[in-house]
Amino acid sequence: MRTAAPTTVEESAFRLTLSPSRASDFMTCPLLYRFRTIDRLPERPSPEATRGTVVHAVLERLFDLPPAERTPEQAVALLYPQWEELLEVEPEVATLFEDDTDGTALRGWLASAEELVRRYFSLEDPTRLEPAERELYVETTLDSGLCLRGYVDRLDRAPGTGALRVVDYKTGNAPREGFEQRAMFQMRFYALVLWRLHGQVPKLLQLIYLGSGEILRYEPDEADLRATERKLAALWRAIERAVESGDWRPKPTRMCDWCNHKALCPAYGGTPPPLPENAGPGNGTDEAPSPRMSPVDA
Repeated sequence: MRTAAPTTVEESAFRLTLSPSRASDFMTCPLLYRFRTIDRLPERPSPEATRGTVVHAVLERLFDLPPAERTPEQAVALLYPQWEELLEVEPEVATLFEDDTDGTALRGWLASAEELVRRYFSLEDPTRLEPAERELYVETTLDSGLCLRGYVDRLDRAPGTGALRVVDYKTGNAPREGFEQRAMFQMRFYALVLWRLHGQVPKLLQLIYLGSGEILRYEPDEADLRATERKLAALWRAIERAVESGDWRPKPTRMCDWCNHKALCPAYGGTPPPLPENAGPGNGTDEAPSPRMSPVDA
């Protein structure tokens, strides 16, 4: 389970912070960014995101076991306990199955999670791995004053050379051909933070797609990470302009059908709520790490 990073009242109020998720929100739709980070509107849990949370927790806990015990059966045995733990810290996820009187929907949902967990073993052999870190909170402040923060699913360090491999689990399918670099944005973000923290460019970025059973790999270099830093700086300037102008225009796509806030979107005849008082880049846009087991990108 993720634990909250140390954050003072002054930091949460005034620091300019950005995470991969919030950066992706703004690039996808500025209004979605506003709804999530400034208005902080509640979002109903989804079966897909909640399943991703539970599967991530299982893969994290798997490495608590001795190598010989890291089997598909042991991993599957962790599923229901992780679901129960999630219910304790986020009781609202119980609404996913509130009409499931005979447990059929829950059993089907758990079976779909089991399929993802078992597929992991076709992609990696966890008995041969000893991660250096799991669910690692990372944070660094750039020269511009922008703080980058987030959670790395797994960090591997090669024996002898100390080379770093950044690993992220995805419970969806791998991107179509031509969209791989967009999928790597999150990983470059983490690589940039790690480079700034430790002075070492990660050797390999690895996305493990459990939905389709594929692995996407990329070897970054300093030029890549400097370009990522420039992109994030430009993105933050765009966020600041939106704050100053109040122009949070929507960017309609096919994904709008799954948006929790579609009814409030002007593109679909809705009206956003009034902006909170003192809304600004340092007041409401700071994505403080949650002390709870939070849904992850599926």
